[in-house]
Amino acid sequence: MTDAAIDTAAVEEGKRRRARMRLREQMAKRDRTLVTPEGAALTLKISTFGERFGAFLLDIGIQFILIFVIIWAIATVAGAFDYQGWQIAGAVAQVLIFFVRNFYFIFFEIGRKAATPGKRALGLRVADRRGGRLTANAVIARNFMRELEFFLPLSVLFSFSVGGVETWINWLLLIWCAIFVLFPLFNKDKLRIGDLVAGTMVIHAPKVKLLKDIASVEPVSGGAITFTNEQLEVYGIHELHVLEDVLRQSTDEIKTNVAERIAKKIGHTPQPGETALAFLEAYYAGLRRRLEQRMLFGDRKEDKYDRH
Repeated sequence: MTDAAIDTAAVEEGKRRRARMRLREQMAKRDRTLVTPEGAALTLKISTFGERFGAFLLDIGIQFILIFVIIWAIATVAGAFDYQGWQIAGAVAQVLIFFVRNFYFIFFEIGRKAATPGKRALGLRVADRRGGRLTANAVIARNFMRELEFFLPLSVLFSFSVGGVETWINWLLLIWCAIFVLFPLFNKDKLRIGDLVAGTMVIHAPKVKLLKDIASVEPVSGGAITFTNEQLEVYGIHELHVLEDVLRQSTDEIKTNVAERIAKKIGHTPQPGETALAFLEAYYAGLRRRLEQRMLFGDRKEDKYDRH
């Protein structure tokens, strides 16, 4: 390879390295640390304006489909009765459309997943900015503010007229409504006005494995790996979270090193055929059960330095 080719390759590698660094910096800007009322520190990633807007468009599309289905179903039933009592059918349709338009977001966000179908499709959910439990009052407040943020600007846009004083009034209304619509672009957490009022934020909520999925390996040939209470008392909640991250995200080499350190710390002798992954998963399951048992009695062990 010539010197010129080497220099060109070095320049390209430098560009790729700088691009990776910029991407990491951008992703790090979206990280937020929240401390729950229980004292656990959670690192969350906020959603972007584009992700929120995309989820909102999906939800609006689903609302239109639901409204179309309601109108079609009621029209079909009314047609079967030769359109007798169509005034009642129309009133029923209006009530159902009102509920779809005003309570669609509340119904889904007040549930266990705290996310509408549009948010779930893009891996988003609503969370409390203080790290606590998302309350019904917060969900209702943030969604009723949407009338000011979206539906009012939309109605102003369709009623826009030109001529005389009305032109100036309409322009002022549009500017006022644009402030609500574009507000997420001008704060670092991409919060809506509704989020400020309700104390909420929209975060990424990637699907994670539950305990039964993490501890999924078969027992080793010598039997299941067991630990004494003394061995499980060595670590606390902080180390449990670290171990969970190691199981989910680290390489095999890191898993092996961590397994050796833990085994040495707790005085564990590996069984014949025991792998590092099997040991870590068994210890994770045992440590989690032990910490949960202690918490049932109000005894919370924060980390390995907590000796009470």
